[in-house]
Order: sequence, then structure tokens, then C-alpha cells
Amino acid sequence: MQSPIPMSALLLCYLFFVMYLGPRIMANRKPFQLKEAMIVYNFALVVLSIFIVYEFLMSGWVTTYTWRCDAVDTSDSPQALRMVQVAWLFWFSKIIELMDTIFFVLRKRHGQITFLHIFHHSFMPWTWWWGVCYAPGGMGSFHAMVNSSVHVIMYFYYGLSAAGPRFQKFLWWKKYMTAIQLIQFVLVSLHATQYYFMDSCDYQFPLIIHLVWMYGTFFFVLFSNFWVQAYVKGKRLPKKDVMQCQNGTAVITNGKHHENGNGINHGDINGSAHHENGGSHVGKMKKA
Repeated sequence: MQSPIPMSALLLCYLFFVMYLGPRIMANRKPFQLKEAMIVYNFALVVLSIFIVYEFLMSGWVTTYTWRCDAVDTSDSPQALRMVQVAWLFWFSKIIELMDTIFFVLRKRHGQITFLHIFHHSFMPWTWWWGVCYAPGGMGSFHAMVNSSVHVIMYFYYGLSAAGPRFQKFLWWKKYMTAIQLIQFVLVSLHATQYYFMDSCDYQFPLIIHLVWMYGTFFFVLFSNFWVQAYVKGKRLPKKDVMQCQNGTAVITNGKHHENGNGINHGDINGSAHHENGGSHVGKMKKA
């Protein structure tokens, strides 16, 4: 934490790998499965996120904070230092979460490496490094606690998804993950907004409140656009009657999309349209 240069260099290496080097390396290679690694990774982040939420709560949010204007405790008291430690741990968790994109690259899931994804994963650790340096705690840490709470749910979902097809029936709530993200940004923005209506507030770093408010509003707009594109217009979902070829088997889906964590798309199959052999059908498949 003595200098932002190592952190900035790491993030630049991350951007270079996920946007250029990684795709070039994987261009002529088969995607890695990484099933076991992803299961361990996701559930480890569930445990870490639970611990971070607990530490934020015990460091002030359910002990001494008012949930309104809470200043940063700059003393050397055990509770103040506990808040500094969990603020650093939250920042470090953002570094760990860079692996999300690395997994996408290695599994050749290029469609999931969106501007929203890359911006979120690179912007958060860079800004929070300054938060740990100058304002570890106080009302500016509210969004970190909320974000960690959401990540408990999110990485639990990812862990089940990576576990395989037998867990697909437990993932009916995928659509609501985006809704949970939207609720997160509403809560964060509302909590920051109250600062502007207070007669006085002793919080030492108003700039952070301004940034948190802009961050919550900006990401609410981005995630709302994702919601509209994916679940209203359906642009991020497979079109109806899409022909897919998986291991030589032609499958016609009805537009429903599922992922089993191993890079294979499954859909509801129209029984009469599913053939594993047959010259005429193979010819049509190749033409398609």
C-alpha cells in the first residue's frame, strides 16, 4: 500500500491479457474445462465474502455506526484497526476476482467479456486502493459491505453453475441475479444521497461520497441496459430454432438457454428434430 504503481501495473497487465494476449494464445487451442478449479474458486469467494460482511458489521455497522453520517475513525483503537483490515481485505478480494475474466479467456467465453465486465473489474480495485489509503471506514464503506453481501449470492450461483448439469434445476433464479445487482446500486446511491440533505456531516472525505454516488448511478444505468437487452429484448439469448453442433450431434433448440459450466449449451429438444446420424441431415447441418 505504499505506492499505487504496483496495483496499477497489475491492472494494466490484466487488461492486456484479457483484451489481447489471452485471446491470441487461445485462438488455436481448445477451451479449458477448469470445472474443479472453478468450483473451488467460486465457493472460496463465497466464504471470503461472508467473512468480509461479518467484519464490516462488527467493525462499526452494527456496533457504533448510525448508518447516516459516520466519520472515519482515524485512531489506533482495536475497532478502528479492524475496519482498516477489512477495508484492505475487500480491496484484495477485488484483485482475486480478476480471475473471473481469466477463466472466461481460458474457456473461450469471449461473449461474456463485455465492456461492463472489464470496466467493473478494473475500476473497482483501482479506486478502492485510494479508499483504503485515505478513508478506510465511515459512511464511504457502506457500498463495500453491500457489494460483499451480493457477492455471497453471486459466487454461490457461479459455484453451482460450474458443478455441472445436475445442478441446473437449482439455478432457476439466474434472471434475479441482475435484479439483485440493481437493488445493490439503488441502496448504495440512496445511502450516499442522504449526505446532500444533511445540515452538517463530519465525514472527512466528501469526494468519496460523490464518487460512490456516481458509481452507483452509473452502474445502475449499465446493469439496467443489460437487463433490457437480455431479458426484455432477448438480444443476449439464443434465437429460436438455433442449429448447434456439439460433438457431432445436431440439436435444434427452442430458444431456451442453459449452461452446465463446461462450455456446452443445452436447450429443450424437439424430439423429432434430434438426429445423431443420417446423411441428408448431416448435409443440411453442414449447410447451416
